[in-house]
Amino acid sequence: MLATKLSRPLLNFSVKALNFKDLGNGFRPVQRFCFPLLSPCGSRSYASEVDQIGSRAVLITGCDSGFGFALAKHLHAKGFIVYAGCLQKNKGDGGSKDLDNMNSDRMRTVQLNVCDSKEVDQAVEHVNNSLEDPEKGLWGLVNNAGISTFGEVEFTSMDTYMEVAEVNLWGTVRTTKAFLPLIRRSKGRVVNISSMMGRMGSPARSPYCITKFGVEAFSDCLRYEMQPQGVMVSIVEPGNFIAATNLYSPERIKAIADKMWDELPEIVRKDYGRKYFDEQVSKMETYCNSGSTDTSPVIESVAHALTSTTPYTRYHPMDYYWWLRMQIMTHMPAAISDRLYVY
Repeated sequence: MLATKLSRPLLNFSVKALNFKDLGNGFRPVQRFCFPLLSPCGSRSYASEVDQIGSRAVLITGCDSGFGFALAKHLHAKGFIVYAGCLQKNKGDGGSKDLDNMNSDRMRTVQLNVCDSKEVDQAVEHVNNSLEDPEKGLWGLVNNAGISTFGEVEFTSMDTYMEVAEVNLWGTVRTTKAFLPLIRRSKGRVVNISSMMGRMGSPARSPYCITKFGVEAFSDCLRYEMQPQGVMVSIVEPGNFIAATNLYSPERIKAIADKMWDELPEIVRKDYGRKYFDEQVSKMETYCNSGSTDTSPVIESVAHALTSTTPYTRYHPMDYYWWLRMQIMTHMPAAISDRLYVY
């Protein structure tokens, strides 16, 4: 009977060319799924856009590279006034230099370390003072700044846990709280970049998963609170885009692993052994090399959340494999999902 109940909804949609054998080659984006409530091509049927984009301003954190850098350029091309928060602006490094070289009055780089309350407050003051009409507020805030690492629980120091949380979680909370008054004035948007790892755990990724689960919870609570204020909150949950964002080079993986091994308590080194440790590092290298190199699904998801008259609560820009795995791990009994994907 259970099988019959589960199979009936599945008859209402089709999946094209699923192939889970070769993770290294990547997969077609989830938009290729054909759901009955979606458009004929299988992608979400996006509603109309908000008007007067050219008069709306958006602040993005983490624009030195990766998603943030690409998103700043994309939103600028759509006509937004973009405040690109860059960690390295004061040093003249990273993406801030390239963004400044655009010589556009709609591209405005801002020194912004989301871990530093003083810098966040200065960014708020800078934005407020440079808006054409501060009383109309700031249309959008995109919390994109983030860092990542890897390592099993016994291999990971408390300092590492706190470092990742300070950026990914508390940086998101700190920046959101600071900019909310401006966002409320415009009845605008908050878009938080989470991850598929904010919906499902994974071995050797607990420092990252903890923070992204926290971002998910924070975003849900914020959405409930902001709805009466007319502010819409969306979460973007990218799949594996490590290959596109250059978060991990082979050299960086080796450096993290060597430092981790050197700092392990002697009892942990003895119990696990170097062979086991190296095997786990090798798995991380394989994962990093298998991700998608095209960031456009993520960029388009954020853009839709900022421009649609009816943005979605959650966006899932990820490959078939990760989308299906996320659904199984969040909807099926753990005894089944663990057996399929973990043990």
